[in-house]
Amino acid sequence: MILRPATRAELPAVLALLADEHRVVDPATVPVTEAYERAFAAIADDPRNELLVLVDGELVLGCLQATYIPGLGKGGAERALIEAVRIRADRRGGGLGRELMERAAARARERGCALVQLTSGKDRADAHRFYASLGYARSHEGFKLTL
Repeated sequence: MILRPATRAELPAVLALLADEHRVVDPATVPVTEAYERAFAAIADDPRNELLVLVDGELVLGCLQATYIPGLGKGGAERALIEAVRIRADRRGGGLGRELMERAAARARERGCALVQLTSGKDRADAHRFYASLGYARSHEGFKLTL
C-alpha cells in the first residue's frame, strides 16, 4: 500500500469515503461539483496542504487532509492539522487506519513539524478510542463558528 497525494482522478473516491463513513459508497454515484473541483485544486496547489490517499493498486482505501500550520509556539516549528480521516467501511479493523495515521505523522515529522493535532466529532466514540490508542491526548476543548 502506498500513501501519497491524491490525484484529480481519485477525487470521486475520496468524496465517496467522506459521504458515509458507515458504508461503502460507489464513487460513480457521488456528484463532483464545481465547489469540490475548486477545493481540490486549492489543496493541490497549496504547499501547506495535502489530500493524502492510502491506495492498494487502483483502489483508494483511505484518505485524510493534512494542513501544515506555521506558528510561534514550539520554537517556531510547524504543526500538522489532520482532518477528514476515513478508511473504507469494508476494510476497517485490519490496521489500515493505524497505518494511515502513522504514515501521516511520519510525513509531518519529516517536514519538521513539532506536533500533530486533530479534531473529531463528539459523537465519534470509536474514533476517539482509536486516536487515543495512537497516543493522541485530549488536550483541548474545540469550538466552531458556522459562517
